[in-house]
Amino acid sequence: MPIDDITLDGDGLCRIDATALAAAIRERRIRSRDLVDACLTRIEHRDERLQAFITVCDEQARAQADAADRALARGDTLGPLHGIPVAVKDNTATAGIRTTYGSRIRADHVPEADDLAVARLKQAGAIILGKTNTPEFACGAVCTNALRGPTANPWNLDYSSGGSSGGSAAAVADGMVPLAQGTDLGGSVRTPASFCGIVGLRPTPGRIPGVPKALPWNGLSTHGLLTRTVRDAALMFDALSGPDPRDPLSAGGPADGEAPVRGLRIAYCADMGFATIHSEVRRVFDDAIERMRALGLALSAGAPDTSDAQRAFETVRAANLHFSFADLCREHRALCTPSFAWNVERGASISAHELLRAEAARGRVYQSFVRFFEDHDVLAAVSASVPPFLNSQEDVLEIEGTPMANIIDYLRVTYLISLVGFPSISIPCGFTRDGLPIGLQLIARPRHEGMLLALAAELEQHGFAYQVPATSAGL
Repeated sequence: MPIDDITLDGDGLCRIDATALAAAIRERRIRSRDLVDACLTRIEHRDERLQAFITVCDEQARAQADAADRALARGDTLGPLHGIPVAVKDNTATAGIRTTYGSRIRADHVPEADDLAVARLKQAGAIILGKTNTPEFACGAVCTNALRGPTANPWNLDYSSGGSSGGSAAAVADGMVPLAQGTDLGGSVRTPASFCGIVGLRPTPGRIPGVPKALPWNGLSTHGLLTRTVRDAALMFDALSGPDPRDPLSAGGPADGEAPVRGLRIAYCADMGFATIHSEVRRVFDDAIERMRALGLALSAGAPDTSDAQRAFETVRAANLHFSFADLCREHRALCTPSFAWNVERGASISAHELLRAEAARGRVYQSFVRFFEDHDVLAAVSASVPPFLNSQEDVLEIEGTPMANIIDYLRVTYLISLVGFPSISIPCGFTRDGLPIGLQLIARPRHEGMLLALAAELEQHGFAYQVPATSAGL
């Protein structure tokens, strides 16, 4: 919400987007300390019900806000996020701040160094307000763990905020913080963005470098962004993106330039040709496509060939998780949640031949995307195959009577894009009949985030936009 449209009292500051807040701080219309105090007060009053944060850094954040205000008074050079509070998902290392990974195994872990994404946020002038909730080691449909949760959906507190960046999504949607970092392997930014009615960007692997990273060539998981407006996503992406020699995926070719939105060739397919989609999600998606058509955008039905995508993703993901967590899970098996243990242990029997066969299938799916995008600029699909579900539900095992193959099968519409490494953004596009948000997923060629942001910004101006959650006044 623009700063001129709202009062500058404490709670009012929590509804202004980061772009306007950054400008107001530079112009000395507000102080960073007042903004940080407003966010911390909102967390204090509301997070007992929402459970979006595992750790809140109140004293540290206030001290950094005071330092930011002093730097402004001295005339120091400012970063694009100077004085802006941000939240960081609790599977991302923060120096001197407890980082639990949502697990009792790491309940008291305090890293000595920041992940590069956190270091870049700080370099841009951002203030780390706290660490947001995630299922154990980011494996789970519901944002809960033995330390905290479940994180409630700001639109209906009985419902899920989505996994696994649900804490970040709920904090942004509720106005506790203007910006939040997340991670996305199979849809962990896009699903919570859809569930909470906000913007979620998963960039091309390497655009936001992953450092440190045990498997530098692995691009299945990326850092992602959760914001209330598209221009905030662009602002945060600019602060975090850029090559780093320690991440070989960050050394790709040049990013796209500006492209006229009206000339874009947009294909659409709700289910990507292989996913089961809830009827309410499909209804909202179909309406969104008609709204886009009414804007004069060039739309045609179609999708790439998704044959072999399920087997490829599940095999590669399972092998990666087993490599990363098998020893830890074996040593602390009694402390592991069933979902985390299932995800890790299913990779134990995968042979080198099976893994390489899956990588070959992955290559075939990627080539089908390359061919498809020779004739299209953007592909539109749903951001989540289901609407938000009750927090009392542990996993998505069926969709309107259709059984899922396993507990990650409902993520097909998002994990397909992770598999091929194309960038995607989720923006709000409507509501279920029960008033729960639904997201629209837009996908482009690798390194074409600018195109996605431009199209998303255009749609935002025509109603594909964040709205204040219905529970905000009465929580």
